[in-house]
Amino acid sequence: MTISPFPKLVNADLWRANRTASKWSQRLIVGIFGLFAVISVFTTFGIVFTLVIDAAGFFQEVPLSQFLTDTKWTPLFFNKSFGISVLVTSTLMTTCIALCVSLPLGLLAAVCLSEYAPKKVRKWLKPALEILSGIPSVVYGYFALLFVTPLLQKLIPGIQPFNALSAGLVLGVSVLPLVASLSEDAIYAVPDSLRQGSYGLGATKRETITNVVLPAALSGIVSSFILAISRAIGETMIVTIAAGQSTTLNFNPLESVSTMTAFIVQVSLGDAAAGSLAFKTIYAVGLTLFLITLSLNILSYWFVRRFRQKYE
Repeated sequence: MTISPFPKLVNADLWRANRTASKWSQRLIVGIFGLFAVISVFTTFGIVFTLVIDAAGFFQEVPLSQFLTDTKWTPLFFNKSFGISVLVTSTLMTTCIALCVSLPLGLLAAVCLSEYAPKKVRKWLKPALEILSGIPSVVYGYFALLFVTPLLQKLIPGIQPFNALSAGLVLGVSVLPLVASLSEDAIYAVPDSLRQGSYGLGATKRETITNVVLPAALSGIVSSFILAISRAIGETMIVTIAAGQSTTLNFNPLESVSTMTAFIVQVSLGDAAAGSLAFKTIYAVGLTLFLITLSLNILSYWFVRRFRQKYE
């Protein structure tokens, strides 16, 4: 009696049918995921197309040179001026204040959670920190207006009820969980073999973190920074409630300012008739905001790519 070296197939037809069904199910899943990707791409193109088309109508009436060089922004007044530098300056000022709070504190929190905190402490601290990201931005706005601003008025005489400093500080707190969470994930993903190799060469824990761990996690850290900057630039309710709506060119964080997003909210509430030149300004401002965010993403991609080439 001879024994076949190959296992006997109980039902070859059933096996082929299952294999065919598995192939078709994989193709279906790939097709669904591809459809989702295409939808997201077309949505992005649709947003850009809408901004460009409607902003083109604005620039047919307002020269680009005036839009870029004028130092007044009064599209809702009788004497109209269209200097976007007023809104850009206010937006960058509140964003810089926010980044001075969120970037260093977020990175330090990420290093503490990943490198120093025990696992049990990390298990509780990280979710507690991420709770801040679940607070609605309108709550942050009223917190800045009703708590932070009165506190600053006691410390800094002459500060206005609506000011960029209060809005920027609270904006930094709202962005901080984003920096801390993403940076901590990037740092925690660094292989332990790199740390052990550094310790084997005699490096201290601080030297290992600054010279080995942080450079290895740089791409994730930079990504978190760029996301935080984009989030701060695009924030609406905090700056609308706490920063004010002053449309004069101003570099003083103690005074009222109007950011790009706050102006879009102001016009969208009905201060300008639909189809009018004042209404079209929201598309020009939105396109400017989009270009700033796009430039930041391109800059981050170039920086991370150059840094990787340097250490390869």
